[in-house]
Amino acid sequence: MVETRELRYFVAVAEELHFGRAAQRLGIAQPPLSRAIAGLERRLGAALLERGTRGVTLTGAGAVLLREARAALDAVEAAERRTRRAALAGAGRPAVVLAAKAGASSELLAKLLDAYAAEPGAVAVDVLLCGPGEQAQVLRDGRADVALLHRPFDDTAGLDTEELHTEGQVAVLPAGHPLGTRRELRLADITGLPDLPLPRWPRADGTFPDGPGPQVRDHTQLTQLIALGRACAIVPETGRAGLGEGLTAVPVVDAPRVTTVIAWPPHSRSTAVACLVRAATAL
Repeated sequence: MVETRELRYFVAVAEELHFGRAAQRLGIAQPPLSRAIAGLERRLGAALLERGTRGVTLTGAGAVLLREARAALDAVEAAERRTRRAALAGAGRPAVVLAAKAGASSELLAKLLDAYAAEPGAVAVDVLLCGPGEQAQVLRDGRADVALLHRPFDDTAGLDTEELHTEGQVAVLPAGHPLGTRRELRLADITGLPDLPLPRWPRADGTFPDGPGPQVRDHTQLTQLIALGRACAIVPETGRAGLGEGLTAVPVVDAPRVTTVIAWPPHSRSTAVACLVRAATAL
């Protein structure tokens, strides 16, 4: 059986592609790290790394193990976090953590929290506001118990979900922009604006895609840049509610429709999560 320690060692080497740097990252000496990886290869009956004068590369088997090891370590970390939260609940401090995208679904979130608070036996809800695309990750790694996600943007694979509502999208523009007087727009109208490029959101690894648009990390940055005439954005219809002065919104008729879902881990046995989901689907 492969041990968690061995998986951590292997992931460090596979990501660094250098035994010395991996050992430094792990805080151990290089020889025991090399022995641990060699022992792992013997027990699995497969070469995981190609060692050469130019460095270390992953074999096909190593690439598979890297993917599976990351998932396994994430699962272990999630289990630890949820266990600690359960221990707090057993000590009389129950709480459920709900992850939501900052600046999105604000009205729905407020209604959900009010509806759940009225349920018999409701516990405290800690709301974790995330950047774009972060809700699913914090749900999978145990930092949250339940999350509001948005298809097609968020990955819901492997999670249990219930659909809450579906809506169209609008273009958010600086007030006074010529397109702001239209009754409706199309995607081509927005993507063809050289003076108002679409923003670039960070990928999961923190890097930004190439493009002319400004780099943004949260809703506040985005709305300020639009008001300054530096960008535009396409957001779900409910995003209108959070618009301040200096901004206008116009429906984009051919933009993909957005479905908000409430999601939770399929193995969850939390009565608080079940009650929260029930309250959400009853809205």
